Amino acid sequence: MYRIRKSRSMPAVAAVMAGALALSACSGGDGDEGGSGGDTIQILVLKHALTGAMADMGWVADLEEAAGVTIEWEEVSADWDQKKSTMLAAGDIPDLVVGTNAITNADLATFTGLFEDLSDDMDALPNVAEMFDAVPVTQEMATMPSGAVYSLPSYRRFWPETGTRQFINQQWLDTLGLEQPTTWDELHEVLLAFKEEDANGNGDPDDEIPMDWAPAGDDGFGLFQPTVLLGSLGLPIADGGAQGYFVEDGQVGNFLIDERYRELISFLHELYADGLISQDVMTQDYSAYQSVARGDGDSARVGFTWGWTGSDRVGAQLVEQYAPLAPLQADTSIGADELTWSFDSYLLNYGVNSITMSAQSDNREGALAVIDAFYDQDISIQALWGELGENLESTGEDAYEVLPPADGESDPSTWKWTTTLADNSPGWIREDIDVVLPTDLQEAADQSEPLDAAIANVDPATDIFPSQLIRMSEEDLNQLSLNNTAVFGIAMQRWATWITEGGADSGWDAYVAEVEGAGLAQNLEIHQRYYDEFAASQGS
Repeated sequence: MYRIRKSRSMPAVAAVMAGALALSACSGGDGDEGGSGGDTIQILVLKHALTGAMADMGWVADLEEAAGVTIEWEEVSADWDQKKSTMLAAGDIPDLVVGTNAITNADLATFTGLFEDLSDDMDALPNVAEMFDAVPVTQEMATMPSGAVYSLPSYRRFWPETGTRQFINQQWLDTLGLEQPTTWDELHEVLLAFKEEDANGNGDPDDEIPMDWAPAGDDGFGLFQPTVLLGSLGLPIADGGAQGYFVEDGQVGNFLIDERYRELISFLHELYADGLISQDVMTQDYSAYQSVARGDGDSARVGFTWGWTGSDRVGAQLVEQYAPLAPLQADTSIGADELTWSFDSYLLNYGVNSITMSAQSDNREGALAVIDAFYDQDISIQALWGELGENLESTGEDAYEVLPPADGESDPSTWKWTTTLADNSPGWIREDIDVVLPTDLQEAADQSEPLDAAIANVDPATDIFPSQLIRMSEEDLNQLSLNNTAVFGIAMQRWATWITEGGADSGWDAYVAEVEGAGLAQNLEIHQRYYDEFAASQGS
């Protein structure tokens, strides 16, 4: 039975992998008529693009039985931000909204009156209360400065310390007689060889894509993106970069205005100008990013990339061609003790704002019963990995085994996301249960080994802004949200333009002044104030 070592103690910045996901929407029913709401609960659920219909998930019947209700689902997988803004502005939300960070802290601050304060409903939520006692961080994550609890997190326990691993096509290296690169310059030379020397040997010298990464969002970064290369310059990041905040020597910074970020962009532009980065890197969606790396039969197309695991990134047929790669030095002046990597433990193990309840629910008792049922032991593990008998097997009291994909073809990660809510589900995976984990978690841990030393150089107590532990006031959240619209409107456009067209060096000073004036300077002041208060409370 495989065990992943426990994470270190401080939650890092909470971000959402959904920025790298492609999403689509469909509507559900309107529910019972009448003031009582009957025994029907309407739930809007935000799903991964791969995820099938809720009606096909066997554990949903267990959820309804445990709560004593019938659930009508509205299933959303695309255009969520647009749908959400319309829904919140109209003040018309269903009984429950499910999905990691579907309702954000900024939403909770802006539309406070729409959401039920669950802090005085704990008698009806015994599973949640038990989770708060067993995993106190979850209560801190859920509690606003006022003491209100408008949303509940999930806790998954088994995930590793980083979500992003980097891979290089070892078969291409061997074919071309090349060593694995250790610096940015060496990587550049390897990628040039991949492009110019028909590395996959199929006779077409133009079909290789030397480098590719996942699409960034309009509001920042996420997993599987080249922001992890900031660690090549010793800059500590979390969650693939998220919104850019980090801490050095007690000072909160943001890499969007850090010289090391400029250096990274300039390096990436050099690669792009030499034709070494996918020409679709700024426009492709997540599905395209995944599919192109899976090549054609035994012929791979991508040489160097980032992903969750090798099999998840390039598929089972090509995975043996690839090797996980250790962090690169920007140059030889950067020592091994300075290299860092993205610290994602709490992004992966704690799902922020996993479920929220309408303050206007016609069936409060039923809605509360559904919330609590999500945190039941059997339902939690099925919502994460799939139904018992199909995706899971009970092997004894408090013991489970995650089964291989039933279709005999999918990798475990893809299968999980296809057959259940997976990481988007509310739930609590208890510390005292035994689980034989799926092979993708074993694979993720094995392929993290080249990164372990760099991850260990990031101290979550001093290098990471602890967003999940810090609940900001409604006033500050609203100000941050307003500022972020302006800041990321500038920053993400410049990220794309500078990589594809150049100009970072000549335009840097004007850009820094522009984003600081758009609100980043004020955001840093707000974050510093909360960080100082938090550090003082921890005795730092």
